[in-house]
Amino acid sequence: MISSAEDTIVALATAPGRGALAVVRISGARALALGRQLVEPWPTEARRATFSQVRDASGAVLDEAIVLAYEAPASFTGEHALEIICHGGPIASTLIVAAFVGVGARPAEPGEFTRRAVLHGKLDLLQAEAVGDVVDASSRAAQRVALAQLDGGLSRRIEQLRGRILGLEALAAYDIDFPEEDDGPVPAARVLEEAAGIISDVNALLATAPAGEMVRDGAVVVIAGAPNAGKSSLFNALLRRRRAIVTEIPGTTRDALEAVTEADGWPIRLVDTAGLRETEEMIERIGIEVSREWLGRADVVLACGASPEELAHTERTVRTLTTAPVIVVRTKADLGTEGSTAPSVAVSAETGTGLRELASSIATQLQDTRGPLQLDAPVITRERHRFALERARDELVEFRAIFEGKLAPAVIAAVHLREATRHLEELIGSVDIEDVLDRVFRSFCVGK
Repeated sequence: MISSAEDTIVALATAPGRGALAVVRISGARALALGRQLVEPWPTEARRATFSQVRDASGAVLDEAIVLAYEAPASFTGEHALEIICHGGPIASTLIVAAFVGVGARPAEPGEFTRRAVLHGKLDLLQAEAVGDVVDASSRAAQRVALAQLDGGLSRRIEQLRGRILGLEALAAYDIDFPEEDDGPVPAARVLEEAAGIISDVNALLATAPAGEMVRDGAVVVIAGAPNAGKSSLFNALLRRRRAIVTEIPGTTRDALEAVTEADGWPIRLVDTAGLRETEEMIERIGIEVSREWLGRADVVLACGASPEELAHTERTVRTLTTAPVIVVRTKADLGTEGSTAPSVAVSAETGTGLRELASSIATQLQDTRGPLQLDAPVITRERHRFALERARDELVEFRAIFEGKLAPAVIAAVHLREATRHLEELIGSVDIEDVLDRVFRSFCVGK
């Protein structure tokens, strides 16, 4: 960020637009001084809600609001801070933000409040990422994982690993301090055993990456079938809202539509695809090719059809395009069509019949292929986490190989332990790496 961290910043912290209330947040060394210029009466004590008027620099009343003042370091950012809870709508909050800019504050950049919380030691970097994940969560599972990370579960796990590596450094240091000893005061086997244990624990944490990715993005559940098989209606019914256009014209869906929802607690990325058929129409053919690509990426496929013949044909076609589990879904069950002799789930988008059973079937297939959904243990949810842990693991492996084979003096081997520690410190933000911070907070919303 090009702006100075010493500036006092202001931003709307709630979604813009029509609403009952809005929150304007101000943080920085001059936050309280600027607030005293614009708020009357001023709160008699910190962290005590006060009913006040907010005025501009000319004294004109902008709104009546509830005002809370926070004295550093007892605030979210660790700085002096002010929160003004005003009436909702686009006018009042915009005028208040403009008034603070007029007396010396500057508009906050995306994620700048949370970034300052990290820089002032109120949160570590993993917890800061969890703040964004809580805001962005599109399923209960994603929210639970983000809250556990915000509570410090993953941070504590990383700190434990870091502490064990530092302990391993202490063991290895005996070889540096007592080079005349064959084994040193500590047997080499103990050093190697501890190194192997840490590597195993890092690998166990890395093994949670697929689950973390699934929780963040949702398991891919693809709805496939011939045109007019009821795919888009099923898509809307499972989402409980109209997302896809539904008509009786074959080929209406030309591109894949995605949305995240849940199936018995499992976060899923539901994908409505173009109808599978042979066609000469160029745009529809492109849509069908996209459908085939999604089928290749699917975790579960819903093979849809309204008649026994359609179901059988769709199931045969789909199984040639995917290795994922296939659930045969008889759509339009409310029309009384007889089902296939093959096992299938009968659903009706019109009446809701069978939708709960279908959600249970999806969850069962995911559990069979991925195992139980673990939401309480720490999981890694971002590529940044995986990359740092892999680098730390590789340094530990290198240390073990050098130490065990006596390929270099112990002081050289110990350099790899220091590098492994550095990668874990980068993960939690113990080291100040500006480009890492920029990447993390670039995706945050303004006001958070």
